[in-house]
Amino acid sequence: MFQEYVCNRGLYMNYYFDIQLKPDATMRENILLNQVYTKLHQALSSIQATDIGVSFPHYKLKLGNIVRLHSTETRLIALQTMKWLGDLEVGCDVSEIQQVPDQVAYRVVSRKQSNMTEAKLRRLIKRGSISQGEVRQYKSKMFSQGLDNPYLELESSSNGHHHRRFIQFSAILDKQKDGLFDQFGLSKEATVPIF
Repeated sequence: MFQEYVCNRGLYMNYYFDIQLKPDATMRENILLNQVYTKLHQALSSIQATDIGVSFPHYKLKLGNIVRLHSTETRLIALQTMKWLGDLEVGCDVSEIQQVPDQVAYRVVSRKQSNMTEAKLRRLIKRGSISQGEVRQYKSKMFSQGLDNPYLELESSSNGHHHRRFIQFSAILDKQKDGLFDQFGLSKEATVPIF
């Protein structure tokens, strides 16, 4: 399916729609963003999307109050038809699908992972691969190398656990790079338009 979009570059990633968060006294912006993004991930997973990218046009230190979805017009219509936001739609303004402006820059929006995590430490302890002294050293090093990227706190639909997904933004690029997106709308190589 992805090949048809790449071959017809005139159509690939030329459409978008915005989800603007409308937090209120009962739900703070970051909580609403986390819930919207959890639902987005579930929707992208259910259709096994590798051709829908995400950007955060109001990103500064925080991700901001707009989630922008990019793809072809056909793919975005199909996503909107799913009504995947459910009850959260009352806390959001969902724009119409629009064509990307002619003059844009590009950026890769990807996941940033630490190579030292609590989960990895638990696995090392369980296997007996690390001594008590090494556990203290591991924790010390893990906390000193903490990530300061903005993040989403997502809830797993399979076990209900929360996990942080840190977001990384590349430098602004003047050319589009094609590639696949994961089911969080992120990619290590594919760009999304920035405007």
